[in-house]
Amino acid sequence: MSADPITDDVVALLARIVDRFTESYEAAAASQGLTTVQAKVLAALREPLPMHRIAEKLKSERSNVTGIIDRLEARGLVERRPDERDRRIKNIVATPAGAVLARNFRRSLGFAAEPLAALAPEERVRLRELLQRMVDGEA
Repeated sequence: MSADPITDDVVALLARIVDRFTESYEAAAASQGLTTVQAKVLAALREPLPMHRIAEKLKSERSNVTGIIDRLEARGLVERRPDERDRRIKNIVATPAGAVLARNFRRSLGFAAEPLAALAPEERVRLRELLQRMVDGEA
């Protein structure tokens, strides 16, 4: 623990938020017939991405991502397409069915949005700014 009780409180509150978000994320993924990692891949595919970028986003090995993509592809949710600039690179693209499933998944993430509804718009803007500063500070 730090010597600063405010910092201790903030860290404890962030831990509670992460726990609640994780539970909501897992439930939302399961409601769409996805594992949490499959949901993360579909959510990341707002644009075509090569496998190595997906691995980076997931903080995972490329070989693990290959299996995830194989399973999503077998369900018709993603497809591999050659990159327009470098045909040796295969981009992963959500199919229309995969895009719908990803959208439904995001909409079913209740905890992610519900607590924010209690904040006034200007409070949400300020919270976003503070969180962005925290994220930018770790880079």
